[in-house]
Amino acid sequence: MGRARLVQKDIPDDIFQVLRTQKELAVDCEMMGLNPWRDRLCLVQIAAEEGTCVLIQIDENEPPERIRELFEDSSIQKIFHFARLDCLFLRMRLNIQIQNVFCTKIASRLGRTYTDRHGLKEVVREFTGETLDKQITSSDWGSNKLTDEQLNYAASDVIYLFAVKRSLLNILNREGRAELLEASLNYLPHRIELDRLGYESIFQH
Repeated sequence: MGRARLVQKDIPDDIFQVLRTQKELAVDCEMMGLNPWRDRLCLVQIAAEEGTCVLIQIDENEPPERIRELFEDSSIQKIFHFARLDCLFLRMRLNIQIQNVFCTKIASRLGRTYTDRHGLKEVVREFTGETLDKQITSSDWGSNKLTDEQLNYAASDVIYLFAVKRSLLNILNREGRAELLEASLNYLPHRIELDRLGYESIFQH
């Protein structure tokens, strides 16, 4: 794929025109921490399978309208790994309600019952043979000047999601769990809203 492009605040028009024609996009987010009530959303990564990849440094005071248009377009599927957290941050920090989400972590938990390791590093290594350096995830994503290591890591978090998705769907279809995945993805927006309202679990005794 081509080199990822780092931009500020929102998607440039030339890249936006490419992304809006895709049937699916891979998406990831980097934050200052894991608490959306406290921590800032710093970077949004978006990739198309044909090679376009853009890394957007977010200014929460200037809502990114092109990101919003893409993410709220239900005709484009957005592929995440652990969509629950990323979508919660996008909802709370940018007031974006993402439509048509696929989560490879949910798919991995439903399909890869032969392991308890469902992190992105594990599924990428199994299905693509590539090894991700996850140590970079615990770095300062709020810096105005990101390092080459951070940029390479941010791009790698999205470019493999297409292959991971297809491999997981093969397993789920083979094992007869595709309908269970669909039901879980349909429930996901409600789980995110429960998170936003502070509910931990409504199914506990």
